[in-house]
Amino acid sequence: MKGDPRNLGFSTRAVHAGQKPDPRTGSVAVPIYQTSTYVQERLGETAEFEYARVQNPTRQALEEQVASLEGGLSAYAFASGMSAIAALMTLLKTGEHAVLSQNVYGGTYRLLSRILERYGLSFSWVNTSDLNAIEEAMRPETRLVYIETPTNPAMEITDIAAVAELAHARGAAMAVDNTFLSPYFQRPLEHGADYVVHSMTKFLNGHSDSIGGVLVNARPEDAEWFALVSKSVGAILSPFDSFLAMRGIKTLAVRMDRHEQNARQVASYLAAHPKVERVLYPGLPDHPGHEIQKRQASGFGAMITIELGSFAAAKAMLERMQVMSFAESLGGVESLISHPASMTHASIPAERRAELGLTDGMVRLSVGIENAEDLLADLEQALEAV
Repeated sequence: MKGDPRNLGFSTRAVHAGQKPDPRTGSVAVPIYQTSTYVQERLGETAEFEYARVQNPTRQALEEQVASLEGGLSAYAFASGMSAIAALMTLLKTGEHAVLSQNVYGGTYRLLSRILERYGLSFSWVNTSDLNAIEEAMRPETRLVYIETPTNPAMEITDIAAVAELAHARGAAMAVDNTFLSPYFQRPLEHGADYVVHSMTKFLNGHSDSIGGVLVNARPEDAEWFALVSKSVGAILSPFDSFLAMRGIKTLAVRMDRHEQNARQVASYLAAHPKVERVLYPGLPDHPGHEIQKRQASGFGAMITIELGSFAAAKAMLERMQVMSFAESLGGVESLISHPASMTHASIPAERRAELGLTDGMVRLSVGIENAEDLLADLEQALEAV
């Protein structure tokens, strides 16, 4: 593609950003450079590619693609979303502090509370939809405010621009886990965030066939540091997984439109169902964060959480599902349904789950791109067992 891709639309960039034709063959698909090292031309001269842990053309193309879609300066692809989050947290030094959304993914809570606290870092977990709660949690040593919006699985919405302004006024940076919405619906850097992380396993890849993560950076002063972290820790994404993620991202726009179209129908159906006590979906007008979501995003996504009242009710429903797959993860073309308390958030102690309202009756849906009528029929027959 010739010209500056920043002047092009989202779908065009999803297809073309970073996707330079292969210089030898003209291949329109970036090749899988499955190599560990590269031949050097001359002693003492630095080549563009030296060793695959540090540079790989396939991974580099993916990083350019994601950076373009998020509007970032640079991106760094990692072997998992957790690796990307771990890389972000290397910005903190011993004695420093971060404020985080209380309802983060269970793996994020596990990394910070069980591993990073051992290195002298400290963390405060607050309802980040409440700006006063964030301000009260901040300390002189606070260096980062990290949010999920929507949160997983409570679907709480945080005002990105307001939190970014608050963090910057106190000398802290601000990061957003944008996994649930993808850059198609939400681009946090445009609202003042400094960093974005994704589990690329989810909507970016979109096909449940690859694990990956990405960290997008908007600050020039951090680019060299993240490159050093990637090189030194070595938790880089493989060439083949980079290829799969790139291929998935090319259809991100059309997939996300279908995901949301289906999710709206599913959420409306569930909201009217007598056996469903509560539906948490930002696209419903009565959701507490509905207006903020409308302001900072172009859509509401495909993630829905419902409350059925008890573990027994959740179990009865989940064991009856036929089209929706009972499985961990989210964001694939197929609909996935899970039980957060015993799956994605099992690493969070039971007493803390109770404090956060993560009940045993909660069920989380990742609505896929199947025919909506088949999904609704599947939910209907499964809910009969409740």
